[in-house]
Amino acid sequence: MDKYIAKINFDFQTNQLILRLISFIDSFKGKWNIVESKENVFLKELRKIATIESIGSSTRIEGAKLTNDEIKELLKNVKITELKTRDEQEVIGYYDVLEIIIENYTNINISKNYIQQLHQNLLKYSTKDDRHRGSYKNLSNKVVANYPDGTQKVIFNTTEPHLVESEMNDLIEWANNQLESNALHPLIVTGFFVYEFLSIHPFQDGNGRLSRLLTNLLLLKSNYQFIQYVSFENLIEQQKKTYYEALMDGQKDRNTEQEKIEKWMLFFLQSLESLIHRLEQKYDVFKSKGGYLNERQKKIRDFIKTNQPIKLADLASSMSDISINTLKKDLQYMKTEQIIESVGKNKGSVYLLKEK
Repeated sequence: MDKYIAKINFDFQTNQLILRLISFIDSFKGKWNIVESKENVFLKELRKIATIESIGSSTRIEGAKLTNDEIKELLKNVKITELKTRDEQEVIGYYDVLEIIIENYTNINISKNYIQQLHQNLLKYSTKDDRHRGSYKNLSNKVVANYPDGTQKVIFNTTEPHLVESEMNDLIEWANNQLESNALHPLIVTGFFVYEFLSIHPFQDGNGRLSRLLTNLLLLKSNYQFIQYVSFENLIEQQKKTYYEALMDGQKDRNTEQEKIEKWMLFFLQSLESLIHRLEQKYDVFKSKGGYLNERQKKIRDFIKTNQPIKLADLASSMSDISINTLKKDLQYMKTEQIIESVGKNKGSVYLLKEK
């Protein structure tokens, strides 16, 4: 397995930059996991937004045309029998696999069987891909970039079909050994795995989309929970040229002693750094608003604003169709999120909007 280590044997300056990036990412990881442990309702909304962005960006990178708004409507009203276009089929396939990963990542191993199963699910609705979904390729393929002007460009050649099984087995074994032994930092293992997966290009189609899903899987398995709430795929779509250039820099020396992937590794880690800044900005907006409210809670807020100070009995009288226990929980949540405050205790408590 020395062939892998040689590719990440970077110079001193690169290693120092990598250490700085990893330190920053791990520091945020610890802080964010505390935030997530509070199970704030707003996190659900952040995840919904990130999911739409991830689906839209990852499929558009490969040539799909659906906008995020169109994808949002499709997911609201989807019926399998109505997936007539390839774009719609790819969107729903990506959505299904992303949800599988987020809900089950602890139980999904990095193995040939799981990777092939995820690929099969990814292309589940794509009628064009019936013959090869879930199986390694049996024809040569190349990495082709789709540019906004509609042109395509071959980025690099990939592993020939008769070598795919062996190369994927080696990569999977190496990654699992590194993660189990903690010999290398999991972010290095993840970045390296994705580079090698893209270089091997083990499937006839869907490699780019699956590589981004596997990125999410590997990060979640290493407890980088924040990746659920901000879209890696969206950042790649916005920096597609840099993304391909980083891959090509290693690929130009593929299978030689000169193959080094420092540009790819730095791109990967710097992308995570950028994602963290994006997520912090989104979360700051949340804190300034005082939290996420559902429709019922918005009505409670408006009632308090108009009639404050109010007692629980006032609220129950105004909203007689809602149980008193639900109203109590809503008031407690809104206090926790610093939207309202209370004065007094027990039945004597009155509620007011919290001053900003």
